[in-house]
Amino acid sequence: QVQLVESGGGLVQAGGSLRLSCAASGRTGSSYAMGWFRQAPGKEREFVAAISWNGGNTRYADSVKGRFTISRDNAKNTVSLQMNSLKPEDTAVYYCARGVRGLVPTSEYEYAYWGQGTQVTVSS
Repeated sequence: QVQLVESGGGLVQAGGSLRLSCAASGRTGSSYAMGWFRQAPGKEREFVAAISWNGGNTRYADSVKGRFTISRDNAKNTVSLQMNSLKPEDTAVYYCARGVRGLVPTSEYEYAYWGQGTQVTVSS
């Protein structure tokens, strides 16, 4: 089993920044993509960003491109999401997930393990 624990969420004003972190434990491995998803109240969970197993490839949702940056440290079994220029519409619970393979999938069905989520609230 793999356990994922997110941290770093909170309340921030529009235009501000937050950095989310996700720590993996258990049967971890570096040969898997990692991703971030989010779910706003009343909406379906949506893809935010993904990073390949070696960090060489990344993908972003159009809504966050240029503002968010995903990174990983395989030695520490962590993945981070730096969020800049935050907007009220970024308000959601953010989830970290581990993919079933090493590429950068955007579908939640290609992720096998999920964290419990961390709340991000952006005030206007």
